[in-house]
Amino acid sequence: MKYNYIGKSGLRVSNICMGTMTFGKKCDKKISFEILDKAYANGVNFFDMAEVYPVPPTAETYGITEGIFGEWMSDKPRDSIIIATKVAGAANGWFVPPVRHGLTAIDAFHITTAIEGSLRRLKTDYIDLYQVHWPDTVVPIEESIEALDQLVRSGKVRYIGTSNENAYGLTKALMTSCYRGFKRFESIQNNFSMLNRRFLDEIAIVCQKEHVGLLPFSPLAGGVLSGKYMPGGNWEGFRFGDYLTNPDPRMKAQASRFANDRSLAAAQKYAVIAEKYGLAPATMAAAWTLSFDFVPSTIVGATHPTQLDDTFKASEITLSKELLRECDSINQEILYPMG
Repeated sequence: MKYNYIGKSGLRVSNICMGTMTFGKKCDKKISFEILDKAYANGVNFFDMAEVYPVPPTAETYGITEGIFGEWMSDKPRDSIIIATKVAGAANGWFVPPVRHGLTAIDAFHITTAIEGSLRRLKTDYIDLYQVHWPDTVVPIEESIEALDQLVRSGKVRYIGTSNENAYGLTKALMTSCYRGFKRFESIQNNFSMLNRRFLDEIAIVCQKEHVGLLPFSPLAGGVLSGKYMPGGNWEGFRFGDYLTNPDPRMKAQASRFANDRSLAAAQKYAVIAEKYGLAPATMAAAWTLSFDFVPSTIVGATHPTQLDDTFKASEITLSKELLRECDSINQEILYPMG
């Protein structure tokens, strides 16, 4: 496992981050512990979660993931583990989270309430990286950053980050921190994969110039780039197969975005390239995200420990320029398959 620093922070993290959003729903506690044990034994020191996990989030299940992780961590040296978790984004955002009666905002009250809940469930007195799960379009960024800054100064949080943000939002937050003397976002967690390269359009240059680390989520495009989703195949038990039968229209929309005809066609073409170079599709997909200098760590998920074998191999390999050019040609052929 290789290790990098996030942004300008003192967080030295494994370049593979273990995502946990399946814990407590797709994975019971036993399987979750097995996944965490395998990750930890392989040198992973970086684990990402959120107060609303597991997904899909519900009022009955939110917080279970943090609880499972806190129990697993209880017999580990705390300073050997880098915990990243998130405060639920604003109810005026892309969906209304099932926490605090759907009245969430990125203000002092909700940030303080959320961090106390996470600390209690995780059985720790500090969070290494505390992230805004998605932006608040109503509360001024000055108010949000000031509240997060207070958490750092109180010792409950070491560093702060954001997620699901655009170039303007990240730049505005950074400039606010600069001119107001607040702690700044050291990381941004956005969707980034060979099937979704939109981060490269605008936000990447902000990360490079301002030294902010991108922590890609869904580097395997929700499993599509692993090759398990075949056109016309049986997706029962798979994430997007479940989403297609979910009554929530947002879940159906996610399935259509990730596993549509164009994205499946592109994934098959990427799988051919992976085979040509002797790589598993999942290994190549994770390694592709790590090929960018603004990515210190990429977030992978699993529903079973065996799924980690291929993604962990991405930690140590460097994709050749020839392979990357071939991947770029697929992107030109099927541009923006996820929209």
